[in-house]
Amino acid sequence: MVGLEIIPIGTILAVLTNQVLKTAHAAADVLVGKESFKILSKHLFDIEPVLKELQLQELNESQAARAALESLESDVKRANNLVEKYRNRGRFYLLVKCRYIVGEVEQVTRDIGKSLAALSLANTEVLTRISDQVDRLQNEMQRVEFEASRSQLQIVEKLDYALREQKLDQAFANDMLEEIARAVGVPVEPSEISKELASIRKEKEEAASRKERAEYIFLEQIIELLSRADAARDYEGVKKQYFERVQVIERYDSRERYILPLNPFLCSITGVVMVDPVSLCTGTTCERSAIEDWFHNGNRTDPETNEVLEETTLRSNIPLRQSIEEWRELNYCLVIRSIKENLITNYDVHESLSLIQALMRENSINKDWISIGGVTDVVISILGNSNYKEAKLKILITLKDVVEGHARNKEKVAESQGWDQIICCLGGDSSTSKAAIDLLYELLQGRSGWNKSFCKKLSQNQNAIPFLVTFLKGSDNDSAEAAEKILMEVFKINEESITTAARFGWYKPLVDRMIQEPDSRLGMVKGIVSLELNLLELKELGEEGVIPPLLEMLCGSIESKDLSLSALVKLAGCPPNKRIIAESGGVPLILDLTFSTRMRTFITIKCCEILEKLSFDEDGIDLFVDREGNQLELDSIITNLLALQQSFNTGYNFRKPALRALLGICKFETDLIKKAILAANSVSLILPLLDDSDSEIRETAINLLFLFSQHEPDGVVEYLFRPRRLEALIGFLENDENDNVRMAAAGLLANLPKSERELTMKLIELGGLDAIISILRTGTMEAKENALSALFRFTDPTNIESQRDLVKRGIYPLLVNFLNTGSVTAKARAAAFIADLSMSTPKLTIVSKSPSCWFFKSSRVPLCLAHGSICSVATTFCLIEANALPGLIKLLHGEVHATAYEAIQTLSTLVLEDFPQRGAIVLHKNNAITPLLEILNWGSDSLKAEALGLLEKVFVSKEMVEYYGTTARLRLIGITGMNIYGDGHLRRKAAKVLSLLERYSRSSSSAISGVPE
Repeated sequence: MVGLEIIPIGTILAVLTNQVLKTAHAAADVLVGKESFKILSKHLFDIEPVLKELQLQELNESQAARAALESLESDVKRANNLVEKYRNRGRFYLLVKCRYIVGEVEQVTRDIGKSLAALSLANTEVLTRISDQVDRLQNEMQRVEFEASRSQLQIVEKLDYALREQKLDQAFANDMLEEIARAVGVPVEPSEISKELASIRKEKEEAASRKERAEYIFLEQIIELLSRADAARDYEGVKKQYFERVQVIERYDSRERYILPLNPFLCSITGVVMVDPVSLCTGTTCERSAIEDWFHNGNRTDPETNEVLEETTLRSNIPLRQSIEEWRELNYCLVIRSIKENLITNYDVHESLSLIQALMRENSINKDWISIGGVTDVVISILGNSNYKEAKLKILITLKDVVEGHARNKEKVAESQGWDQIICCLGGDSSTSKAAIDLLYELLQGRSGWNKSFCKKLSQNQNAIPFLVTFLKGSDNDSAEAAEKILMEVFKINEESITTAARFGWYKPLVDRMIQEPDSRLGMVKGIVSLELNLLELKELGEEGVIPPLLEMLCGSIESKDLSLSALVKLAGCPPNKRIIAESGGVPLILDLTFSTRMRTFITIKCCEILEKLSFDEDGIDLFVDREGNQLELDSIITNLLALQQSFNTGYNFRKPALRALLGICKFETDLIKKAILAANSVSLILPLLDDSDSEIRETAINLLFLFSQHEPDGVVEYLFRPRRLEALIGFLENDENDNVRMAAAGLLANLPKSERELTMKLIELGGLDAIISILRTGTMEAKENALSALFRFTDPTNIESQRDLVKRGIYPLLVNFLNTGSVTAKARAAAFIADLSMSTPKLTIVSKSPSCWFFKSSRVPLCLAHGSICSVATTFCLIEANALPGLIKLLHGEVHATAYEAIQTLSTLVLEDFPQRGAIVLHKNNAITPLLEILNWGSDSLKAEALGLLEKVFVSKEMVEYYGTTARLRLIGITGMNIYGDGHLRRKAAKVLSLLERYSRSSSSAISGVPE
C-alpha cells in the first residue's frame, strides 16, 4: 500500500478495526443469501478483539507485519464492497443469483482467514494471550463452505428447468412469481412486482453494456417468464391500454381484420417483424438474435449497407420496439372485435374460438383483453344456450385456456352464469364432461394452492358433488383423479359435502374422517343415519371400515351413543356387517348398554333392535361372541331379556324390540330355551302379551310361546281356558297376512297336550279346525308342517266321528298332495295322518267272504282289493280310493328315513290280520315290495325293523314268497349274519321273516342255524 510505511501502525490498526466493524454490521443486514452474510459478519466481529489486542501491545514493526495488515485491509475492503454491492439490489435479482453471490461471500471469507493467519504469524509473541482464539478463527474462516438455503436453491433449480424446457405458460409464471416473492418477502402486488422486474431489467442492460451475453440472455428469459404472471401487470393500466387501442381501431372499417406492418418494423436480415430491435453504430436496426448470429458467423459489416462496422455494440431501440408492440396490439384488438361480432351473430363459432386460443398463445396480455372486451361473457352465454355437443366441448376447452393461471379471469367466470353451466356440463357425454372437469379443476386453483372461496361455492351447488362422484366410477383415470382432488378439497371446507358424497355412493371419505378425526364423528354419523341405503351400499360402507369407530362411540356421551346405535341398527341389516360387529367386539358392548339399569330408554330400544338383527339369521348364534371369538353365555342373555319384560311398563315402546331380540336368540338352541324357561318362569311373562294392544307385540309373543310351549305347555292350556283367549289364538291362525304368526300359532297348538279333549272341542266350535285346514291350503311350508302336527289332535283313531268330520272338510286330497309336493317333515306327517285314517277303514267296511286269490270275479260294484268291500274316501277313509298309494310308495324310494318310516307304517294298515293276502297283493301290484326290500340295504336299524315287520305280514302269502323269496333271502341272510350288538332284536326279526320264506322252500337254508326264533 502506497505510503503505508510512514503511517503509524497503531493508526492503521484503528482504521482497520473500524472498517471491520462497519462491514460486520452491514453484512448482517443483507436480505438474500443472509445465512452466508451472517457468518461473514460473525467472523468479522470475532476479528475485532484480535485487532484491539494488537493495539494494546507494542507491535512488531517488521515488513511482514505491515504486509499482513495491508492484505487484511484489502480483503476487508473487498468484503465491504461485496456487501454494499448486494445490499441495495432488487430482491428478485438477488434470489436468482443466490448461488453466485454465496460463492463470492465464501471466497472473500476464506481470503480474510488467510490474511488473519499471516498477521498472527507475524505477531506471534504479541498475540500469545489469545493465540488459541486467533488460530481457531483463522482456521474456521479458511475452511468455510457456504451454500444458499435449500428453499432458494429449489426455486433457482425450478427456474433453470423452466427456462431450459421453455415452460412459459401463465399458470406456471403465477406460481413461480408467488414462490419467489414469498421467499424474499415481497408482497404479491403489481406495484411491488413492477419494482422488482425493473431492477432485473436494469441488471440486464448493465450486463449488455458489459457484453456479458450469457448473463443478458439469462435475465431476459427471467423477465419474459415472470412478466406473464398476473401480478406483474397493473390491471388498470392494462385496461387503459386496451381502450386506448380500441379508440385507434375505431377509425378502421368494421370489416378490417389486419393492419400491415410498416417497413421499419421489418428486420434487415430476416425481413420479419422484429420483437427485440437493436441498432448498430451505422443506425441500421435488426432483430437482436439475427444480428448476433450474423456476428457469430464472422460478419463485421452492416447487413443492410455492407458498410464495415467500426464497432459491434448493440443498442436496444426502445422507441421502435414500443411502436412494434403498439402495432401488434392494434391487430389484437381488431381480431377481438371481429371475434365478438361473429360470436354474437352465431357466425362460425368454432373458428372464432380457435382465434381466441391463437391470440392467447401469441401474447398473454390477450387473456386480459379478451375478458375486458366482453368476449368471455359472450362465450359463456353460448355455453348456456347451445345444444350442440361439439360447440360445448370447444367452449369448455377455450375457457380453460382463458382462465389458466389467470386469477382475474377465473373470478369473472366463477361469478357469472358460466359457473353453473360448467357444473351442468359435468353430466354430459364423456368428452364434454372431461373438458368440464378440467376447466373446473383449473378454476379452483388459486395463486398459492386451492381457491377456498370457489371451493366453498362449489360445495353449495347441489349438482356438483353427485357429478364429481360419478367421475370416480368412470373409466377415465385422469378425470377420476381430478374429481377426487376437488372433492377432497371441498370436504375440508364443507363437512356436509362428505355426507352428500356418501349419499351418492362414495363412502371412503366419510369413513376416513371418522377414523382420523374423532371430533368429526358426530357429524359424519348423522349423515349415515340420514342416508337411504340398500344392502349392497350397507355392505360397502361396512367394508370401508365404518363399524369400529362406531363401536368406539358407544363409550362416549349420550348423544354419541344414540347416533352410533342408530347407524349400527341400519348397518346390522346387512349380514356381512353383523359379522364385522361381532369380530370387532361389538356384541358385549351392546349387551352391556342393553342391560344397564341407568341407561336411557331410547338407548335400550336401539340396542334391542341390533340384537334382534344379529339373531335373525340361522347362524346368529355364532355372532354372540366376545372380541376374542369366545361364545357368550346365551342363557344369561335370555334371562336378562326376560327380566327386562318384568321391569318395563306397558307404556314404554321398547318392549317390542326387546321381545324380537329375545325371539331371535331363542331360535338358536332348544336347550337354552329350556334353561331360561325354568329359570325365569318365561311362559307366565309372555302369555299376558297376547292381549297387548300392539299387534306386533302380540305376534312376537305367539312366536315365543310356540318355542316355550315345547317345554312348558301346561301353563299355556290353563291360560287358554280363560275368557276370549281361544278366540285370540284362532285369530292368529286366521291371520293370512303374517305367515310367521300362523306358523307359530299352529305350532303352539301342536305342542299342547292332545289329552285336553275339552280344548279340542272348543277349538272346533270356534272355527279353529277350519283355520288349520286353511293353513294347509294357503300357508307357508313351515306353517303347513305345524298345522299338520296340530291336526293330529282332531284325528284320534278312537273317535271315528271326528275323523269323518275332517274327511268331509276335504282333508284327504290335501294330505295326498303333501305326499308328492311337501317338505320332508310335511310328507312324514301327512303319511302318519293317513295312517290314522286308514286304521279306521276296517271298522267301516263289510268284508267279503270270498277266498283270497290273485283275481277277483267281476261284480256289478267293484270291491276294494285291500279291504274286500265297497270302499270310498267319504265312507271308509280308504287310502287306495284317495289315490294315496303312489305317493306313499314313492316315499320308499327316496332314501329319507323319516318319510320312509311313516310310509311303511301307513302301508302296513293295508295288510289286515284276517286277510293279509289282499294287502300283500295290492302292494305287489303297485310295486311296493321291491323298494321295501331295498330298505334292508340302506335303512337305519329302526327303519329296517319297521320294514321287516311289514314283510313278515306280506310273506304269509305263499304267492309273495314265490315271487320275492330269492331276493328277500339274500337281504335277510345279510342281516342275520351281521355282528349286531345289543339284544339282537333286528336279527331276530330278520330270522323270523326268513323262517316264513323257508316254510315254502324245498330245503332249509343253513345260514340261519343257531339264530334264535
